[in-house]
Amino acid sequence: MELTLRKEKVLSSVVTGFVRSGEPVGSKAIAEEIGVSSATVRNEMSGLTEMGLLEQPHTSAGRVPSQRGYREFVDRLMEVPKLAPGEKRMIDAKLAPALYDTELLLRTVELVASTSRCAAAATTPGGAGTRVRAIQMVQTGRHTAMLLMMSSTGTMKNRVFRCDYELTTDILRIFFRVFNEKVIGKRVSDITPALLQSLGAALGEMYALAGAPLRALLEVAHDTARTETLLGGQMNLLSYPEFGLGETRKILNLMENRTEFSMLLRQKPGRVTTLIGRECGQPELDNASMMVSRYAIGGQDAGSVAVIGPVRMDYPRLTAMLEYISEILSGQLTRLAGEN
Repeated sequence: MELTLRKEKVLSSVVTGFVRSGEPVGSKAIAEEIGVSSATVRNEMSGLTEMGLLEQPHTSAGRVPSQRGYREFVDRLMEVPKLAPGEKRMIDAKLAPALYDTELLLRTVELVASTSRCAAAATTPGGAGTRVRAIQMVQTGRHTAMLLMMSSTGTMKNRVFRCDYELTTDILRIFFRVFNEKVIGKRVSDITPALLQSLGAALGEMYALAGAPLRALLEVAHDTARTETLLGGQMNLLSYPEFGLGETRKILNLMENRTEFSMLLRQKPGRVTTLIGRECGQPELDNASMMVSRYAIGGQDAGSVAVIGPVRMDYPRLTAMLEYISEILSGQLTRLAGEN
C-alpha cells in the first residue's frame, strides 16, 4: 500500500496529537485539522494501521503511532522549527562561559533535563588521543602541592601530592620545568611508567625527590583519558504514565551503568541521531526513545548530549533544541580549550 500525501498528513496529525495529549487520536479532530470528512480519515487510518504505522489500542478508541510510524515521521515528515529568540537567549544565558569543561557540561545536562522534561545525559571530552597542553604546580602546604594538567580538549584535572620532605619554591620550579619540557604535546596515553623513567633521568639528582609528583602525573593522565557520563533529570521519567514504576527503575538502572549506557551515546557526528524504542538495542529502552547530538572542540568530535524519554517525545522541538545547544557548547568548549 502506498503512503499517499493524505496518509502522510493523517500520520503527522496522529503523531503530533498523541505527543501533545498522550491519548489515542480520533478521526474527528484530524478531519477538522486537515479539512476532510471523518469517514475519509477513518479510511486512511485503517490503511495506515494495515501498513504498521498506526496502532489501535482498543476497538472503539482512536489511533496511536507505532514505533515504525514514529520512525517514518522523524525521517520524512517532521519539520524542525526555528528556536524563538527568547529560547536562544535563555540557552545562551544558562551556558554562559564557565571556568572548566565539567561545570559547563553539568549546566548543559540541567538545562536539557528541565526544558525537555525528560532525563538528560552528556559525556565529557577525553580519550587516549587527548594531548597535554600544560602542567601547573601549586604549593598547598609545607609538604603538599597540587599538580594540574590542562588538555587539548579544554579539560583540567588535578591531583594533590604529598612529599616526605619540605617543599620549596625552587624544588617545584624544577619539577614544573622538566615536566612541561617532556610532557607538553604528548598524548595522555603516552604518559606511562616508561615515560616517567625518562622524566626521572632528566631530573638528575632531583629524581630521588620526584616520586610523589611523578605518581600524581600518571594518575592525572589516566583521569584525563577517561570519558565521564553526566546524568540529570532522571526523576522526570516518573511523570509519564506509559512508564510503570518497574520500567522506570530498569531505565534508571541502565543509565547508572555508566559503561554500558555510554556506548549508546557514541553516535556519529552530524545531525541529531534519534533512536526509537527497540532501535536503542537495550530491552530497558524498548518503550523509550533517545536523541543524541554530538559536540566538537576545535572542529574535532569530542562528546555528546542526549535526551532520554518516552517514545511520544516532541521530536521536532527537541531536535531544534539539541542542535542549538550542541552548537553553543562547541563554541564555549573551544574557547575554554584555547584559554587553557
